[in-house]
Order: sequence, then C-alpha cells, then structure tokens
Amino acid sequence: MRLAFSTLGMPGQGLARAVETAVAYGCAGLELRLHPDTGVHAGLSPARRAEVRAAVGAARLEISALAGYVRIAVTGPDEPVVRELREDLVLAADLGAPAVRVFPGGQDLEAGARRLRAVADLCAESGVRVLVETHDAMPTGAAVGRLLDAASVPETAGALWDVLHPWRHGEAPAGTLAALGDHLAYVQIKDAVSADDTTPVPLWAGGVPLDGCGDLLRGFGGWVCLEWERAWYPQVAPVEEILPGAREWVARFSA
Repeated sequence: MRLAFSTLGMPGQGLARAVETAVAYGCAGLELRLHPDTGVHAGLSPARRAEVRAAVGAARLEISALAGYVRIAVTGPDEPVVRELREDLVLAADLGAPAVRVFPGGQDLEAGARRLRAVADLCAESGVRVLVETHDAMPTGAAVGRLLDAASVPETAGALWDVLHPWRHGEAPAGTLAALGDHLAYVQIKDAVSADDTTPVPLWAGGVPLDGCGDLLRGFGGWVCLEWERAWYPQVAPVEEILPGAREWVARFSA
C-alpha cells in the first residue's frame, strides 16, 4: 500500500501547502481535488499544468489520482458527460496522474458503461484510468461492480472503494471486496461518527470497520488515500491531526 491524502482536507490552502504537508507526514502522494479552490482543474493553461507537475515532482511525490466530479451514470445525453471526462483525462495525462475519479451520479448502468467505453481509447493512449467510486446512487461494491462488468474495459476503468459508503448502506467489507474483485484499483479511508452521521472523526474514533477493511486489503499494492472532508465539514480538526492515524493504518496492514 502507498499512502496519499486528498486536498479536499485542506480547503483554500493551495497546492504548495498540501505538498509540504504530504512530505512532512510521510505520504508518497497527493490526490488532487479538481476544483478552483485547489488551483487544479481542466481550465489550467499548459504552463500552469507544467508548474503543478513540477511542484509535486520536486517534492518526490506522485499524484495518486485526480478527484474529478464527472457523474458517469446520470440519465441524459452522453456527449456532455464524455466531453467533461475527456477534459479531465487530458489534464491527468499532462500532470502525470495515473487516474481520474468519477462518481456514478445516477443509476443508468447502460449509459455509464457506454461512456466508459467511449473514453477507453483515450485512456489507453494516455495511460490514465477512470476510477468509479462507491458513492451516491451506486454506493456499494455490488453496484459499481455491475457497472464495470457491463462496461467490460478492465484495462482502462476500475473501482475506487471508499470504505465509508458501502458499509453505511449495509454491505459488509468482505462483500464489497468480493463484488469489486479484480476491478479494485484504489482505496479511500476515513472514519465517521456512524452510518447515519457521516461527520468525519479521527481513524478508529467512529463506526467504520477500519480494521476489518485493513485485514481484507493485506497484500493490496495500490494507493490508499486519506479522504478527510474538511471542505464539507469545516468544524473538524486539521488534516495534520489525522494523517498520523492514516500512516499507522497503512503500516499496520501492509505488514
């Protein structure tokens, strides 16, 4: 496992501060949230893209993924969804990021599968994968697994397991892992008060079965990202207070 953290945890603090924090707390990478607040988004000029890539590389960090907001399975025309996703994929290639996170956003499995296939050639050419998160309308491993099975492009699309959402929708971690199977490419860890109250709390202080997830993930060789949602919950502690727990979790279950 390789530890990253999401810039969602440092709203308004900029890339330079996120890089400093990642280095200080022993992370190998950063997950960059695509939003004007972070300074990283598809509207960046070529020069600014080069600057972002250089800033991360100079610190001997990697970009674990771009956390995009394309909703791959919403009902409606394909063209705007595919266009936005293509823009994010090109950005990822320019920044040297290996993947772009997307949300389901809806339950239109056929549309989601079509759109994943529509960008498969670009993904193959650029070396960037699309990662569908267990989130919103498809919060479980079973749901995301069905979407990825339908798309049938395993080389260019995979699954991002956010450990909170399947559990709070009644899917046990073992069931999530079994449903995702070979699609699993990336993991986001976090803890929350309970299944009904998703306010973030330090790891092991809430209800998410983190140890159970960790035992299941022994031997996983991909990125594990701390997603500390301070952008949505500004009252919670700074991410610097949470990163030591994330580092401990990765060390414990990498052994």
